[in-house]
Formats: sequence, structure tokens, C-alpha cells
Amino acid sequence: MVDDPRGLPRAMFDAAVGAALPQHRIPAFLPPPPKGRTVVVGAGKASAAMAQAVEAHWPDPLSGLVVTRYGHAVPCTRIEVVEASHPVPDASGYQATQRMLDLVQGLGPDDLVLALISGGGSALLSLPAPGLTLAGKQVVNTALLRSGAAIGEMNIVRKHLSAIKGGRLAAAAHPAQVLTLVISDVPGDDPSVIASGPTVPDSSTFAEACAVLDKYRITEPLAAVEYLRRAADETPKPGDPRLAHDAVETTALLCRP
Repeated sequence: MVDDPRGLPRAMFDAAVGAALPQHRIPAFLPPPPKGRTVVVGAGKASAAMAQAVEAHWPDPLSGLVVTRYGHAVPCTRIEVVEASHPVPDASGYQATQRMLDLVQGLGPDDLVLALISGGGSALLSLPAPGLTLAGKQVVNTALLRSGAAIGEMNIVRKHLSAIKGGRLAAAAHPAQVLTLVISDVPGDDPSVIASGPTVPDSSTFAEACAVLDKYRITEPLAAVEYLRRAADETPKPGDPRLAHDAVETTALLCRP
């Protein structure tokens, strides 16, 4: 028998939130320390809290960088936390994303990249593909947000205008081992959609990205539209050896209700 029926829903909600907190979910999924270096990278509204949980339970040296939304930073001592704009990207996210790519390059097979990914990461990982500008990405992102496009449609476009999304982060880290810990905020909990899947093979195409822009009548900026139509540098696809399962693994810590 419940003594306080009106308090039960609140108690259930608090218990569910508490069970989902990164400090409770992260420890069980951490791998053994590698022979080489451990580099932590990440993006999303929960990425700083995830980084804090990693630091608290990682026995060996590590370093890294995560980018989170303004107001979502928490104290970390070994992993740098950068705040940036969401849902429209800004220069802080742009600079942090470039530094993140730099951190994972030049690693070897004995090194580990621990990627901490959560909702909101797509806007925070704002480094555009070569030849494009942050201003152009901001225009496209704003148009997509206003269009009513589904998150999956938006992220198809974002992946193909990005230097890091759609598996490109994992490709840049090759031949290091990559383990991605994901907290989902999208229907279906597809890791390739969450934060536009920076460490996950991408089955979408430039043609599909163009179809999304056509569907919602997005025609500006011209440089971004023309880049998509040229389709010169596809995202890493399933079967890409740089993202082979024995080297790149994704674990979902918590999926949305």
C-alpha cells in the first residue's frame, strides 16, 4: 500500500533520473586501460557529466576534450570541458571540434579513444567540411530548424557538411581503438543519428542530403548547396576498414523512454 499516492509519481521520476545519471551508468562500461595512451573526446549536453564520471573511475593517465552546451559544464581535472552554442553552432564549438580532431590524429593501435556522445552533439561539433564556412553552416542549420525537418533528416545534411560527423572522427583516429559510450535522445536510438554519429559508419549519401534540402526548399547558402551536389568526399560507409568492428565499438548506456 502506498502511504502518499500523490508523492509516488515524483518518487518514481526521481528514481528514474537518478538511475540515468552518467556517474551511475558510466563505470560498468569502461574498458580496461590500454597499453598506450587514453584520449577522451566527446560532445553533447551530457558530455561533461560523462567526462567527470570517467575521470572518477579511470585509474590510469588520460587526457582529452569534450564540448557541451553553455551552462552544462561540470568540474573536470584531466579532461578539458568547452562550452558552445546549441542548437545553432558558434565559433567556440568550431574551435573545439578542430582541436578534437587534432587530438585523435597520430595515435597508434595500442592507444584508446574514448568517445562520450549524447544529445545535442551535432550542433556542438561544428567544424565544416573543407572549403565551407561556419557562417554557411549556421545558415543551413537555422533553415533546417525552421523547416520542421525530422532530426534524422537534419543530421543527414549535417553529416555531409561536416569534417567530423558521419564516422569521420573514428576514421581520423585510425588505427587507434575507439570505444563510444552513447546516451540517446532520438527516437529509435540509432547511434548513427545521435550527434550525427561521429564515430559510426554512415549509410546515408550526398544525394539524400540534397533531397532533404529540396524537400524543404533550402537553397542558401549557395556554397553549401553546391558542395552537397558535387558529392566529392563521401562519409565512411559500413565496411570501411578504418571503422571495422574489432577496432571501433559503440555501447548505448541509456536510451530515451
